[in-house]
Amino acid sequence: MAMEHGDGLEALTRFATELIRHLGEEALSFYGNRRTHLKFDDELVTQAEIRLLDMFETRIQNQFPAHQVYKNSQEIKAYTHGAEKFLWVFDAIDGVSNFQAGIPIWGMSIALLENFWPIFGAFYMPATGDLFHAVGNQQAYLGKKIIRISDQGSLNNESLLLTYSRFHHRYRAFFPGKIRNLGCTSAHICYVAMGSAEGAVVFNESYQDLAAVGVIIEAAGGKIYQMDGNPFYLNDHVGRGRVDAPLIAASPEYLNQVLESLQEAA
Repeated sequence: MAMEHGDGLEALTRFATELIRHLGEEALSFYGNRRTHLKFDDELVTQAEIRLLDMFETRIQNQFPAHQVYKNSQEIKAYTHGAEKFLWVFDAIDGVSNFQAGIPIWGMSIALLENFWPIFGAFYMPATGDLFHAVGNQQAYLGKKIIRISDQGSLNNESLLLTYSRFHHRYRAFFPGKIRNLGCTSAHICYVAMGSAEGAVVFNESYQDLAAVGVIIEAAGGKIYQMDGNPFYLNDHVGRGRVDAPLIAASPEYLNQVLESLQEAA
């Protein structure tokens, strides 16, 4: 059973929110400092990710020494009533190419699970100051503002579908509105959550990439689905590397309309 949403959870979410803002400040000390003769400065990103991961793990260990921190090959173990039931999931930089190039659409995410159940998710974009966050089964927020998925009723020429790079290599699209790739999966899903886009097709994502934004999109009234329209269950992919098939984040109301507008290329 998930933890009651009382003082304990409030303290944990407050800690997570303060931590992600602090880590965002550290990330900004790397952002914009790439070597100008390199279009993509991989060394800068590696240094930034190592520093952010080390800071994150140190803060968790100091504050909650019995809590677990998710690793790539980790398996979730049996249920427990001790403090080790809490699992922190951190994604240091989502939107790496944007981060390297000095484009502000990038960020980091923190999720908190209790006995496999996601109870909090936050995605922070340090260059813009946007903080998306949600407690499981409650409201989703951008800062202090409640956000919800789009409810305009049907797709039209003002609708927006966000996609991944090389999307057009795999799909022919008959989407009636605009199709864009902004270069950051978590931002894409959060923009669906706030109603700015009707759907986001994502690909080659990891457990860390989706843990926090999965909480946010569901709190906003949306969901992540497989491309056949069936629900996607993130916990099925713990410790299994990247999801090797495209997924779509959308409102249940728009899901079929968006899927019907896409056709796999021959």
